[in-house]
Amino acid sequence: MNSQTIVIIEDEPKLAKLVKISLEGEGYTVFTAPDGRTGLKLIEEKNPALVILDILLPGDMNGFDVAKAIRSFSDVPIIILSSRISEADKLLGFECGADDYVTKPFSCPELNARVKAVLHRASLSATARSSSKFVLGELEIDFSRRRVFRGGQEINLTQTEYNVLQYLAQNAGKVLLHEEILGRVWGPEYRDEYQYLRNYISNLRRKIEPDQSNPRYILSKPGIGYYMPDSRDLR
Repeated sequence: MNSQTIVIIEDEPKLAKLVKISLEGEGYTVFTAPDGRTGLKLIEEKNPALVILDILLPGDMNGFDVAKAIRSFSDVPIIILSSRISEADKLLGFECGADDYVTKPFSCPELNARVKAVLHRASLSATARSSSKFVLGELEIDFSRRRVFRGGQEINLTQTEYNVLQYLAQNAGKVLLHEEILGRVWGPEYRDEYQYLRNYISNLRRKIEPDQSNPRYILSKPGIGYYMPDSRDLR
């Protein structure tokens, strides 16, 4: 992965050029694609550190389709750009594997800050691995290989989903405040973005819990935060 390379998939030429110039001013190497299929080829060729992805794209693939396709072969961080601002659209974006969701219109300084935050989280994930494993019931997290299993079956997580789960596991038995998780995983500027956290917890429970309506591995303290029990407290 090229830590300074970003791929933008955006069909509005003026917007793509504006974002490209802004990011190049921050020292990144930026490539653009006008549609989903061209963008996927560019990602495979350039192996970027980050993808910026529009939702409304020409052709037979919209941004959600492209995000799903990316996740089939890469855990590269994805920032979605969209004029669609409903919570349902945002949730769909996260379910498709996005790490952040920026609504249009936006300022270039705002987007640059989001890019830095997402890349910082990716860097922390890469350097925070240890050689140990976390085991809770049928759930196993291999920190050294960054892989998650339940009942021996591997569970595919996005990079941010894994970061949330890793942080909870490394603090098993301790209730982590909403703001604490957001600050650690997303960065201090995201400490009030509670919906981000709720979306990711929902996604994680859907993937790792035997019964989402009666979670065993990710528990909540309403109005306070979330926690994973240690093995002695597993019910």
